[in-house]
Amino acid sequence: MDDVRAALERHWTASDANDFDIEHDIYHEDAMLYYPQSGERIRGRHNIQMSRLVQPNEKRFTVRRIIGSGELWITEFILTYDGIPSYAVSIMEFREGRVANETQYFADRFEPAVSRAHLVER
Repeated sequence: MDDVRAALERHWTASDANDFDIEHDIYHEDAMLYYPQSGERIRGRHNIQMSRLVQPNEKRFTVRRIIGSGELWITEFILTYDGIPSYAVSIMEFREGRVANETQYFADRFEPAVSRAHLVER
């Protein structure tokens, strides 16, 4: 479990630094990456890496927490594209110590509802 957590921390640190080689060490050669909101599926470590390499925005990653055990790990993070934050969750399924499947979900910020203002902490 410590090995997986260390690999994830290395992955997200490399992601934030745009170190595409280290960022993609974590994936199996035949890994699959899913973006359900856009309907995309990217097959293979090379294609996953290339999809991120050609992404034109300036991006930063701020990990909020990593939880998991065994072969299933979840990272909650803030992905900032060109200075605009988006909240994200990455669900990674490991096989033999590397990511075999990853699904990423993204959510933009929104203003809080007036109807619950008296119930929330800001």
